[in-house]
Amino acid sequence: MPNMETQGAQQPAHAQPTSTGTPLATPHSKPSRGLAVPAGIVILFALLVSGGLWWRSHRAAKASAGPAAAGRGAGAFGPVPVVAAAVSQKDVPIFLDGLGTVQAFNTVTVRARVDGQIEKIGFVEGQDVRAGDLLAQIDPAPFKAQLDQSIAKQAQDQAQLTSARVTLQRDAVLLADKILSQQDYDTQKATVDQLVAAVQADEAAINNSKVQLAYATITSPLEGRAGIRQVDQGNIVHANDSNGLVVIAQLRPISILFTLPEQNLIQIQDQLNAGRDLPVLAVDRDNRTPLDEGKLAVVDNQIDTSTGTIRLKATFPNEKLHLWPGQFVNARLLVSTRKSGTVVPASVVQRGPDGSYAFVIKPDSSVEIRPVQVAHIEQGDALIDSGLKVGEQVVVDGQYRLQPGSRVKLAAAASATPPGKPGQPGQTRPARVSAGNAGP
Repeated sequence: MPNMETQGAQQPAHAQPTSTGTPLATPHSKPSRGLAVPAGIVILFALLVSGGLWWRSHRAAKASAGPAAAGRGAGAFGPVPVVAAAVSQKDVPIFLDGLGTVQAFNTVTVRARVDGQIEKIGFVEGQDVRAGDLLAQIDPAPFKAQLDQSIAKQAQDQAQLTSARVTLQRDAVLLADKILSQQDYDTQKATVDQLVAAVQADEAAINNSKVQLAYATITSPLEGRAGIRQVDQGNIVHANDSNGLVVIAQLRPISILFTLPEQNLIQIQDQLNAGRDLPVLAVDRDNRTPLDEGKLAVVDNQIDTSTGTIRLKATFPNEKLHLWPGQFVNARLLVSTRKSGTVVPASVVQRGPDGSYAFVIKPDSSVEIRPVQVAHIEQGDALIDSGLKVGEQVVVDGQYRLQPGSRVKLAAAASATPPGKPGQPGQTRPARVSAGNAGP
């Protein structure tokens, strides 16, 4: 059995202890793979890396939010650039707008009034026709024959009447001489009266035949434009046909039927009772292209209870044929004109919980909130009843960055009316204010 003490006292051949107790490497020892790094240094390095990444992300977020933050604080750090305009004064038309449908002034479906074959078509589809122009010709031969027959029957009865009258005169002489009895005379007199009635009936038959013959020639009953032809030459037509031959529509003048809310009825009636003609402007669906100008012709005699609207009809000359039956247009009824009204651009008016208001620029370039009463908005202009005075400067654009007392800088000037020659009524010259005068 080996000696345990001897084995435990033996040292490995490659680790020879030194006098200090530290083993020395021997030629048989393996080289070290790396130096050990303390855990604290690793943790410190990780914290530095994560802190650097957080700083870079925070800096990028701050840079992206910079413009918005600068915008929010612009009122506090300097004047807010805004677009301003001067309150002007001019005549403002008051329009009532409604959706309308164009209708022909008169529309006639031309139908045959007698039966027969069409020998001729006297119009071209889509052409303008005048009253009395030939539209179609039905074969007149049967109607001429009927007329000749009625004339012949009248001649026959007229001859019998002449003979009966001669006999009656002769019987009157015989009755006076007591040769002829009273009864025979009365019988002859009745015969004469019967033949007179027959001649009158023949005259009526002749007139009827003439009317039937006239119906064979179909003419236009009014001036207008012919539509699409419903029958062709050679067809047999009947008086009870429902389609007719053609539709004639009168386009000059023409009508527009439109509706307005019933609340506008009193305003319209007051103008009509005063004897004023109310102009109506027909505008295309884009609400910018004028088509024609006419006058109000009819106000319907009842209000539509299902919609709460009143129907109105206006008449237009339509000389350029810009209006066409069945077309949808916007009808603008001019009920009045406000003389020397106070006007600002519509974008000046803001809405809040307490109603409409506007930002007014004071002489020291600060702004105040002014409540306003708006009477009407028309074509980008707002008619103001109260709250603003002519000549005051109001903010047109940039209100979202303003608060009461904010200082402003006029970035550009706008006018409430179209530009024109200086000095014309209702027009203002754009104001130019330097940046140095806009600040506090």
